Amino acid sequence: MHPSVAQNTNEIPKDLLREVQSTRPMPIRGEFLEGQQLTTDILEHLDIGEGKHREPMTMSDKLAYRVVKMLRVIPDTYFGNNHLMRAVMLETIAAVPGMVGGMLRHMRSLRNMSEDNGWIVHLLHEAENERMHLMTWMKCLQPSIWDRLLVLGAQGVFFNSYFWLYVFSPKTAHRMCGYLEEEAVVSYTHFLDAIDSGAITNGPAPTVAVEYYNLHPEATLRDVVLAVRADEALHRDANHHLSDRISNCRENISYDAQTIQTSKVKDADRATSAA
Repeated sequence: MHPSVAQNTNEIPKDLLREVQSTRPMPIRGEFLEGQQLTTDILEHLDIGEGKHREPMTMSDKLAYRVVKMLRVIPDTYFGNNHLMRAVMLETIAAVPGMVGGMLRHMRSLRNMSEDNGWIVHLLHEAENERMHLMTWMKCLQPSIWDRLLVLGAQGVFFNSYFWLYVFSPKTAHRMCGYLEEEAVVSYTHFLDAIDSGAITNGPAPTVAVEYYNLHPEATLRDVVLAVRADEALHRDANHHLSDRISNCRENISYDAQTIQTSKVKDADRATSAA
């Protein structure tokens, strides 16, 4: 290697260095961003709509729902009560839709030379959030070579399948993701049941999860499962909402968000004037 090349690789550009040093993954739910460290009691009382289900209305909805139900048979059969490994497999798949959707909408924004109107930032944040779930569970176990090969194959098949589904029918893709997240909430509820029954030891929470979720220092594995389940519930609701927006031809989230903000400001001004 030429000496100048070696020197360049050792000298990180200052702005790249600043970004790497100062940027950290941020939680997707507002409760985890607040200053107060979250206790078990707070986590247990988060409103996640446990058992919430969106009834499929159209043929594409019914197809998405049936596909998700069929896909669940595979991990149920293979992993059984191995909830940690199931969680690892789940998150390697769950982090795909947000990245695929964000990438495709990013490319469309470039082609059309127009604003995206609020989709890309959320979808990429969703993908990062699911990846942080995976990083958390990887602190709790070491998958075997066979498990890693299984993840490689499953991710490859799912990425390509979801990519083409999103190209041809983003509405169906988001509906499918919403149903996947419904199943994720169910899976993490079973995880909690296994901890509560003593089948899984409720050990200390991984440090990465304590820092990411702003948990109390004595947080346990059960607290982490509660936090992750709350994330999955948010993704469930968000993806069903995004699918509905496409159906109703109201994809401009930024406009609606600005309208809501303007309305809140006017209400606050009226309240101040009345006082």
